Amino acid sequence: MTKRALAGLILAALAASPEAPLAQARRQVPPPPAQQKPAEPAPPEPEAPPPPYEPQLLQLAEIIGSLSYLRTLCEAREANDWRERMAALLDSEGGTPLRRERLANAYNRGFRAYSATHRTCSEGSQEASARLAQEGEKLAKALAGRFGG
Repeated sequence: MTKRALAGLILAALAASPEAPLAQARRQVPPPPAQQKPAEPAPPEPEAPPPPYEPQLLQLAEIIGSLSYLRTLCEAREANDWRERMAALLDSEGGTPLRRERLANAYNRGFRAYSATHRTCSEGSQEASARLAQEGEKLAKALAGRFGG
């Protein structure tokens, strides 16, 4: 078969089925990817209502923050224990990021309140520390007695 005859056969085949080569070309070249919008993050799940003891728990976190500052200021033996107690409180009660934030804010509020007025360990600092420790103990026992499992 001559080149001319072969070219004639190819042209005849193309003329008989004009879309065949185009359809084959379409199959070989993948279509351009569809314009996809970036996935929007899912809206955060609504937080469950706080437990009935939330106000007392926030007050306890604030007391722990105050004691953390005052006991460190007065170089008490258990000064570092107060941070550890707050970490334990966050672990047990800070089930959601928002709840952890509220508890941490209460702790920081108590810490800052005394750091603004007590710069050195004084008799007043020690009295405030003793009073806060009693108040915190009473509050913790009340919470455990009423809501503890």
